[in-house]
Amino acid sequence: MVQSYLRHGPTQAFGIVCSSSANSLYDGKCAYVPALEDILVWDVKKGQMLAMWHETGHRAEVTVVLRSPQQDTFAVGYADGSICLWSASTNSVLTTFNGHKKAVTALAFDDRGTRLASGSQDTDLIVWDVVGEAGLFRLRGHRDQITALRFLTVPNDNSPSTSTAPASGLLLSAAKDTFLKLWDLSTQHCLQTVVAHRAEIWTIDIHPQQNLLFTGSSEGELKAWKFDQEAFAGGLKETETGEIAKMIHPLATLPLSSNHRVSQVTFHPTSPYLAVQSHDRSVEIFRIRTEEEVQKKKARRRKRAKEKKKEKGIEEDDEDMEGDDIQLVDLFTPHLVVRASGKVRSFAFGPDDTGSKGSLQLFVALTSNALEVYTIPPPLKSKEAPPEATRLYSVDLPGHRTDVRSLCLSSDDRLLASASNGSLKIWNVKTTACLRTIPCGYAICSTFLPGDRQVAVGTKTGEILIFDLASSSLIETIQAHTSTVWSLHVRADDQTLVSGSADKDVKFWEFESQKTASGETNLRHLTLVHIRTLKMSDEVLAVKYSPNGKLLAVSLLDSTVKVFYQDTLKFFLSLYGHKLPVLSMDISHDSKLIVTCSADKNVKIWGLDFGDCHKSIFAHDESVMQVAFEQDSHYFWTVGKDKLLKYWDGDKFENIQKLDGHHSEIWALAVSNRGDFVVTGSHDKSIRVWEKLDEPLFLEEEREREIEKIYESGVADAFNQENTGKDASDEAGQTIEATGVSKQTTETLMAGERIIEALDLADSERAIFQEYEDAMSRLPPGAMRLAPPPRNPVLAAYELEPEAWVLRVVERIQSTALQDALLVLPFGKVVSLMSYLNIWAQRDWNITLVSRVLFFLLKTHHHQIVANRIMRTSLLPLRKHLRNALQHQKGIMGYNMAALQHIRRRNESDRVAQFFEEELDEGTVRAKIAEVIVATCLCGIQIQGIVDQQLQTLGPHRSSNLILGLSNLKDATWKSYQSAGCEAGRT
Repeated sequence: MVQSYLRHGPTQAFGIVCSSSANSLYDGKCAYVPALEDILVWDVKKGQMLAMWHETGHRAEVTVVLRSPQQDTFAVGYADGSICLWSASTNSVLTTFNGHKKAVTALAFDDRGTRLASGSQDTDLIVWDVVGEAGLFRLRGHRDQITALRFLTVPNDNSPSTSTAPASGLLLSAAKDTFLKLWDLSTQHCLQTVVAHRAEIWTIDIHPQQNLLFTGSSEGELKAWKFDQEAFAGGLKETETGEIAKMIHPLATLPLSSNHRVSQVTFHPTSPYLAVQSHDRSVEIFRIRTEEEVQKKKARRRKRAKEKKKEKGIEEDDEDMEGDDIQLVDLFTPHLVVRASGKVRSFAFGPDDTGSKGSLQLFVALTSNALEVYTIPPPLKSKEAPPEATRLYSVDLPGHRTDVRSLCLSSDDRLLASASNGSLKIWNVKTTACLRTIPCGYAICSTFLPGDRQVAVGTKTGEILIFDLASSSLIETIQAHTSTVWSLHVRADDQTLVSGSADKDVKFWEFESQKTASGETNLRHLTLVHIRTLKMSDEVLAVKYSPNGKLLAVSLLDSTVKVFYQDTLKFFLSLYGHKLPVLSMDISHDSKLIVTCSADKNVKIWGLDFGDCHKSIFAHDESVMQVAFEQDSHYFWTVGKDKLLKYWDGDKFENIQKLDGHHSEIWALAVSNRGDFVVTGSHDKSIRVWEKLDEPLFLEEEREREIEKIYESGVADAFNQENTGKDASDEAGQTIEATGVSKQTTETLMAGERIIEALDLADSERAIFQEYEDAMSRLPPGAMRLAPPPRNPVLAAYELEPEAWVLRVVERIQSTALQDALLVLPFGKVVSLMSYLNIWAQRDWNITLVSRVLFFLLKTHHHQIVANRIMRTSLLPLRKHLRNALQHQKGIMGYNMAALQHIRRRNESDRVAQFFEEELDEGTVRAKIAEVIVATCLCGIQIQGIVDQQLQTLGPHRSSNLILGLSNLKDATWKSYQSAGCEAGRT
């Protein structure tokens, strides 16, 4: 019988406030911050997490976050090149865009929120249609990672809403290749390329009035550029010298207080402030002065200079007193510097209404897993005390500032202790709430003491710190060793603690109850009493008691493990075979097996009876950091620097399960005493709990699933490489600047396969029934009729016709994946799908989808369709039916628009009263009345025309009830408008 195991699955990650992988947003109350693969919504004032945006199965890390002008929508870019649009009200994904091959690094919405531009590490720039949920085009031209994008609105763009021309507008992009590019979105070409800096461009921002542009480089240079609005309106034109007119002109360089990399530049949307981050721990705030303020200040300077010259008796020089031009430095004056408590990852301004008395709020996300909000005071008139930013809120308790280096569980598995450099935190395992935060030194190892009331922590300085959980205080500091304490372990009988250190000593400690000031014994507070020391030949990295309490295993820096009898400390075994030091080890519950993990990436399983190596396993791609047996079994867990957690069978030497979730190396591991979950801590500052599920796991199925996953990803990569090679250059070998947007993923391949299967099923069903109808037509009159063939079980179960089944399959494919799924179809299936499109258009089924699929197929397979004469017979009726259907849709939309306009006018007339300040003569009043009557009658005639058009569109298929209803509607509309005109005349 095949052995089965129980699968383990991830639960919610905790211990993370915000990750440093992406920027953060702030709206005055809530902060939207990245948390590895999730987005967290924090109430900054209360320090509470309001929501977690988590998509099941999505493992890629968040790289950029942006809020849409439609406030409920957020665009989130990920490290795998995907972009998700999230709804803040429902905490769910609205749609997903896949087009980039590497991490998304920049996002920008246009002013309406209908278009989204994305830039990536693959140097491509893609413009997406948010409403249509499709990629519009891909722009190529940059040679390195795109770091910033901004839409520009073109003045005098008065194209009507019904225009069929492509959406106009300009897009500004900056990249690490030092180039600043301006793109025309209507022609999909680059208008201007500017070599902006000598080093990489890291950030850009545009003034709200769209007349100034600031760019920041990695050399600490902040440059200002001016837009030529006339050139924007006129387009590409030649100057008198024959050169093309430039739209971006250099203005000046703004001096900063430091020469570090300019990571972020942001204008306040409404107030005259500019924030620049050019230092790890500070944000520099500039106040933007008006020209009037600058002129007043210069006038005061001239007046003071004039008075000084008079006092000294110097004659005035008219040239000196002339007013010089206003420089950029005069407009942007340093206001204050906000100094954060840690390294700043990103910042954001709060809205105006959040501050009091003219002050503003600045939100700062730190790389140390913390959030802070500072108040920026308005400029002071007095020069005595310069303005200073004050910290208003801080969110830092729910996470560690540094890596989680040690984890340990209480005996009842209810409490979890996590230790890092600077803090010890106690967590409730069930609710993942942080119960205690206690400052400590650089923690290396930790363990709960008997009774679960205290935690002992070994530090890098050689101390053992004992913390009391009830009072959240350090109750004792023991200078146990002269160097780093690498390991602590309590014997199974809860009588002795052993510690191993880099000072080559293994020390044994007994637990003793502390005495109070009055001399009474306090059973709740334990202290350590040193009883003996075991001297080793090399540094000690790990110590472990066997569960039966007879043996003690000691790992040394010389890559060996020495086993001693714990009572006499006599040498028993030496386990050697690792090429690098053993970092961790554990002994099974029956004291028969010992498993060791090493920096040589191997795990070795030894027998404790003779010290023989049962098996050596290449376990991880990097150093294996910790290993632990599961309770009452020979199954064990390992974690490594390759970010993976692995589950092993120690008897069969098989890898049971591989769990990925962390985004950095895993330092710590703790297995529950009941064996129903395991906890891991990582360099990414997150703590994850992996629970045992009721779902059985079979090793062969798991291996097949892994192989399938590798194969599918390989097929998708092959498709993408092939498409990239075709799209990247034209026939002449030159790089194409604008191409289509496509990227094959496992989901799109599977969607294409589903369409092919549906077409095969429907074609075979239609062929069978066509044969049956032909056979019935050949029968002579009066002959016995043939029995109809049985229907396909799938179609019979859903009670659908073959045409409806294909439409159902196509409709169920996500809008963003539809085009990539259609690319999978071979041309034979495209011809088959065309016939179904004709049937759908004829029956008026989902005309929007039919049009979209048809136009994409015609664009993609244009050459083959033109060369194939057979397609003409199917395209001609399709054109006829689709035109009729679209005309019908157009009539419905026109009718609805006219009705909505009528309702709006009626509402305005009911709610708005007009008052005229000047006295109107009789002629003016009569002209206004005539204008109202004409407008009213014209609207009635327009609706009558639409109704007549609807009657003609229906043709012979119209019913008498429908004709009667539309005629009544026409008469009622005309009467209502007549009465409205008369009423206006009487008024």
